[in-house]
Parts: sequence; C-alpha cells; structure tokens
Amino acid sequence: MTVLSEPDFTPLAGDRRNKARAIRVGLIGVLIVAMLLALGWGAAGDTDVIGALLAGLGVGEVSARDMTIVWDIRMPRVATGALVGAALAVSGAVLQGLFRNPLADPGLVGVSAGAGFGAVAAIVLGGFLPLAIREFAGPYLIVGAAFIGGWATTLILYQVATRRGRTTVATMLLAGIALAAITGAVTGLIVYWSTDDQLRDLTFWGMGSVAGATWAKLITAGPVIAIALISAPFLSRGLDALALGEAVAAHMGINVQRMKRLSIMSVAASVGAAVAITGGIGFVGIVVPHLLRLVQGPEHRSLLPNCALLGAIVLLLADMVSRTVVAPAELPIGIVTAMIGGPFFLWILLKNRTMLEG
Repeated sequence: MTVLSEPDFTPLAGDRRNKARAIRVGLIGVLIVAMLLALGWGAAGDTDVIGALLAGLGVGEVSARDMTIVWDIRMPRVATGALVGAALAVSGAVLQGLFRNPLADPGLVGVSAGAGFGAVAAIVLGGFLPLAIREFAGPYLIVGAAFIGGWATTLILYQVATRRGRTTVATMLLAGIALAAITGAVTGLIVYWSTDDQLRDLTFWGMGSVAGATWAKLITAGPVIAIALISAPFLSRGLDALALGEAVAAHMGINVQRMKRLSIMSVAASVGAAVAITGGIGFVGIVVPHLLRLVQGPEHRSLLPNCALLGAIVLLLADMVSRTVVAPAELPIGIVTAMIGGPFFLWILLKNRTMLEG
C-alpha cells in the first residue's frame, strides 16, 4: 500500500517562506504608518497624535481636546477598521482554500446576508420591543442582532449541506447563495415597512461604514473577531492539503469533515461580528487574498497572517478616502471598496474563465 505524505519542495518552499516573511515585515511597517495617518486624519484639523498617544500611556501631557479626539473618536474607528479589514481578508482566504476557488467570498455562504438581516430587523422592529429590553440592550441591540443573524444563517447552512455526517462543499456553496437570496428578500420586506429616518440609516449601514465605531461596539464584537483570527492559522495545514483533493487530504491524516466545520464556524464568527459593527463591506475578502497569492504563493501558513495585515491596511486606506472625497461629509466605505474591488473581481473572473467553463 502506498502511503501519501506531504510534498516536499524544500528550496521552492524555503524561497516562498522567506519572501512571505519579508512581505510580513513590510506590511507591519505599512500598517503602523497607516494607523498613525488615520489617527491624524479628520475634520478636526491639526491634532498632536503622538503626544496624545504618549499621554494615554502616562508619558507627558497634551490638551484635553487632543486626548478626546484621538482616544474617544479616532482610536475606536481605527481599531475597528483594522480589525474588520483583517477579519474579511482572512475569511476570504479561508473560504477560497475550502472551496478551492479564487472567487469565493464571505458573502457567498450567506453569513453577511444573515447578519444584515439581523441588523435591519433590530433597526426597524426594535421599537416594538419592551422598553426594559431596549434599555438593557442599549447600543448592543443592533450588534447582537446582527451577530445572531449571521450565526443562525450559518447553522441552517451547515445543516442543509451535511448529510450522514459529511458536508458537501458544492451543496454548501449553492445553499449559501439560496439563503442569501431568502434573507435578502425578507430584509427587503422589513425595509419596505421602515420610516424615512430608518430608511436613511439602513441605506448608509448597508453600504458599510466605520464612522459609528465606539469602544462599546468594539468591546462587544472585537473579542469574537480576535479569537477567529488567532485560530485561523491552525487551519493552514488542512487547507494546503485540501488543495490536492479531499481524498488526498484524508490520506495525509487531515480530518476533512472537522476542518470544514471549523472553517465555516470561524468565518461565521468573524464575518458576523464584522458586519454587525460596520455593515456590509464587500470585495476585501476577494481582493486581498488573491493579491497575496500572486506575490508570495498559496501556502496558508504565511498567507493568512499576511492577509490579516493587508486587509487591515486596505480598509484603513479606504476609510481615509471615504473621509476625504466628499468632505466634510463622508462617503460610505463600502462604495470605496466596491469601486476598487469590482474591476479587480472582473479581472479575476476573466483570468479564470477557462477554469470556470471547464
């Protein structure tokens, strides 16, 4: 009997890993610069960002105005943008590895649509809840509803795609598209019942924005996203093996069914929490992983951490653009990512047309 083992292309793998490490170091530097720029970027004018950061750590003093702007307004926005960008990019990379398809995206499995349904229901129907519940939930009502909606959609999806203990990836993909359509239709009905003020909020939220980021929202969803990001690299070996096919991965000692379950649950947690605090932001999950695969190769052990870094950078830069283009107003960040990601998605589609037709 032939025993299959992991392929060993040591020189090639070594070159790719060294390149990936160098890219990671560069991305860390760019992320730090992007965060500092985002902290100093805003309608408030000149702000002593470095002084406020040091004062927050107990070193030196700075005006109360600068402390408030940096720590209470911009810092939660920057932290939210970086965390959500990382979550979307890593989730996209995991799904592309799981489906073995460069066009896979967190929106395809219905998580984004489910989370959006929960948030819309909370915005429009939250007023019908008892006053005690509304006061108890406070700012966590929309976040909690979006998170529950994302998880519920994922649970239904997993049950539909699983038969006799085995989850079929193709069925999961098709079921995700169907669930996204169903939740989108129900969301449309709820929007139809909304008032003019609610409709404006829903429209802006649906396009995605980090303008409403607060420490309260970040504390609610941040730990969930952080846990999902930390656990994602543990899926690397399984995703690499899955590229050779499920049968080969099983012969290599990978518990394929368990890996599918963990991958979907990780994506559901991170994307559900991300959509809950920022709304719908598209294309980050497609653009970032594909760019890095072109530059450094497909190995997930190095791909996933770099996706987190580049995803954070992309969303921070997109947020700075959204604050600038129509200043003093703000453009929803989802429009910025769609303007960049749409043409890129079309390019990927045309590049992979032969594979899709075959």
